[in-house]
Amino acid sequence: MKIFPKLNANRRTILLATWGLFAGLTLLMISAGSFSTLLGIRAELENLPTLISGGITTAYYAGFLIGSWYSLRALRSVGHIRVYAALTSLLSASIIVTGLFDSPIVWLIMRVSTGLCLAGLYVIAESWLNGMAENHYRGRLLAVYNVVTIGAWGLGQLLVFNFDARNIGGYAFAAIIASLAVIPVAISEQATTPEIENHLHLSMRELAKIVPTGAGTILLVGLAHGGILGMAVIHATREGLSVGRIGVLVAVLQLGGMALTWPISSASDDIDRRIIGLLCCIGVITLAGVMISQPTASNWTILLMFLIGGFSFPLYAIGGAYTNDWVSPEQMGAAASQLVTLYGVGAMIGPLVAAPFLDIAGEQGFAWSIISLHAVVLLFLVYRIRAWHAPMTTKHWDDVSFHGRAFFIPATIVSLGVNRRGQSTRQRRQTEEQQPQQ
Repeated sequence: MKIFPKLNANRRTILLATWGLFAGLTLLMISAGSFSTLLGIRAELENLPTLISGGITTAYYAGFLIGSWYSLRALRSVGHIRVYAALTSLLSASIIVTGLFDSPIVWLIMRVSTGLCLAGLYVIAESWLNGMAENHYRGRLLAVYNVVTIGAWGLGQLLVFNFDARNIGGYAFAAIIASLAVIPVAISEQATTPEIENHLHLSMRELAKIVPTGAGTILLVGLAHGGILGMAVIHATREGLSVGRIGVLVAVLQLGGMALTWPISSASDDIDRRIIGLLCCIGVITLAGVMISQPTASNWTILLMFLIGGFSFPLYAIGGAYTNDWVSPEQMGAAASQLVTLYGVGAMIGPLVAAPFLDIAGEQGFAWSIISLHAVVLLFLVYRIRAWHAPMTTKHWDDVSFHGRAFFIPATIVSLGVNRRGQSTRQRRQTEEQQPQQ
């Protein structure tokens, strides 16, 4: 299978230039996945109120806002690799400090710090990759990035059953893994980063004006993902699952995203990305509806969570690829920073929106929060498809990938349904406008 079709020579160059980045990201995500799950379990073991537990997750995404802003400034000053090394070192120290103190206030502060670090690392990675990608394979390249980050995060969550969340051992393990993540990037002789001298400033308002669909999608996807990831551990802990089972339940969300990100992102390179995103939202809502009738400890719930993650997590890659399809190469670094900021804003609010569902609806509240948050994304995409019409695909059938062909029939059905309603509305408006002239 060709990761970068029609660019065989360039494919080797890009792989050599990015292998150190992907190796380092793998280690970072294993560390972050272990740490976030351990802290979530620890907060529940301390019987913290839902609002405070959700607030710890919110603090993480508050750090996102700071990190996405600061990292772009640092990137312009000292370059990708040096910022990457500095943020990785700070991440390792923050994890250790969290394990040393038994104080929710310290945990909140350190979650801000880890959010800052990871947001900055995401900006560095996405700026690095988008600066090397072209539109016709950007979705595939970002799919590799998503597979690495989501899969490694899930692997880190699976490792938590080896540790007691109240002891420092698990946090020390996560800090060591984070420290090792500097090595692949620092020693790679082939590591080539994009030029940063010509990166242009791009405000949030300018980005929303250029690509309203991309900006809005990333914001709402952050809201949905923040709700899922912020409440999954809390929900599972309240239902009495063991630490190992909690790790599995949360990890399968990430592993599902890893499994389906490639085919879904690949299809979005061939078919209107908005329609692919719409299909993903329909899939998540349907699966979460089925999950309402399943007990949390059921093996069917594990499978459903795997599929929900598989359809939900590619939405970020789709929104990011769509945005970078429309911005200039000089704006990609700033766009990456703004997208991480938008995602962080949404994800910061997500746990606070999802938490009441758990208190009101009990065991079914988690599934209802997933349905509600993804319904918002779905409605926004429907609105944007109707507001800005584009051909479902601009490629000849022979050039459409296997994954694009697999999505073609459902995408056609959805496209016809959405555009037919939009067409009826336009025709009615045109008739009303013409009536006074008749």
